[in-house]
Parts: sequence; C-alpha cells; structure tokens
Amino acid sequence: MTRLAVVSGTGRGLGRAIAEELLDVGWSVIGLERPPGARREPRAGLTVLQHDVRADVPEDLMAAVGERPVDLLVNNAAQGAPGGGVQHADPDLVLASLDVAVAGPMRLVAALLSSLRKAPAPVIVNVSSRLGSVTAQARGDFDGFGTSYAYRISKAAQNMLTVALAQELSPGIRVLAVHPGRLMTGMGRTGADKAPAVAARELLALVEEEDRRSPRFCSLGEPDLEW
Repeated sequence: MTRLAVVSGTGRGLGRAIAEELLDVGWSVIGLERPPGARREPRAGLTVLQHDVRADVPEDLMAAVGERPVDLLVNNAAQGAPGGGVQHADPDLVLASLDVAVAGPMRLVAALLSSLRKAPAPVIVNVSSRLGSVTAQARGDFDGFGTSYAYRISKAAQNMLTVALAQELSPGIRVLAVHPGRLMTGMGRTGADKAPAVAARELLALVEEEDRRSPRFCSLGEPDLEW
C-alpha cells in the first residue's frame, strides 16, 4: 500500500522539498499551505490544501485522508520573527509563534491520531531548530546570534511538545524533533549552506531508520542534539 504523509508548510522551502522527495520515492502527500503558495506543476499522489495551522483542522483534510493510515505527519509550518532585545520584542508575535509551532501541531496530531495509529510504523516529525535547545542556549553556544525571543521560545516549547507527545504515544508512534541544518531558504540565516532538497533526503532517511527511540532531538546529517 502506498504510504501517506501529511506535511504542513509545503508552499515553499523545506516543506516543499519534503513533499517532492516523498513523491519521488512513491509516497502520497497531502500538503498544507498558507496562500499564496509558489506555483507548481500537478503531480500524481499530491493533494494540496489551503490551511493555516493556527486555525481549526479543516474538514477537507479529514476528507482527503479518509480511512487511510497516515504513516508520517511533518509539522513544518514556521513563523519568522525579527531579532532584538526584550524592549523591542512583540508579545503578540511570541503568541503567534507559539500558535504555529505548538498549538498548530497539537491540532493536527489530535485530528489525525486515529489515522496515525492505523499505520504500521507511524512517525510524527516536528521541524525544530538547534536554537530551541535550552541546554545549548544556557551554555552560551549561540551568543551573538541575535535570534528573536519569539523564535527561541516557540522552538523550545515545540521540543517540550515533542517530549510530551512521545511520552503519551510511545511505543506505537515515534515522535521526533528535527533540526534540519542551516538551510538556504527565505528564513535561513546568513551563511546558510544546505539546500532544502538535501535536508529532505536526510529527513526521509531518518524516518526510514529502524531505530525506534522516541523522543529524539535529531540534527539531520549530524549527531543528536541536547534538549
């Protein structure tokens, strides 16, 4: 049976690359995009739905899944935010970032849980960041990065969501937080050196691993990270 993935944020960047990689190796993909997504040619196996993860899970997603098992859920949608000190940080942007990185994945997991449980080896991937590591941040590994409060807080919270989901859903469902690397995307930092397509291939290899440890904080192509 063709495996099915639901991937958020497929309009561009990493999410789009993940969808293309999965399609290339024979998966079916339901991609969730905030309009307007970048134009693409129709592909067999791809269903694109317009959805902002800050909203309730739409009925058309559930209709598209139907009775099929969901083998993979990739919570990739992200919210950018400018850097700066606490006096310039926007609390509303912090809340919006948490909605995208934490509440949005929670909505999708809750809605798709029965479909995930039908799959033989289901995986939930939360696309996180090394900047969400409380251990590394407290140690000062990223001093001088100037990363926003909203981004760091939301990714650290997303990592805790990963742990909480794994504690509830293991051993039946594997739950991973994944740092994709320094991606050459619109949200990437200066000096980024990894193409989204490379990260997508590495993510698929991670999903295909026989290692069933859950939770994990994975860095694609590198050793696992500290929480």
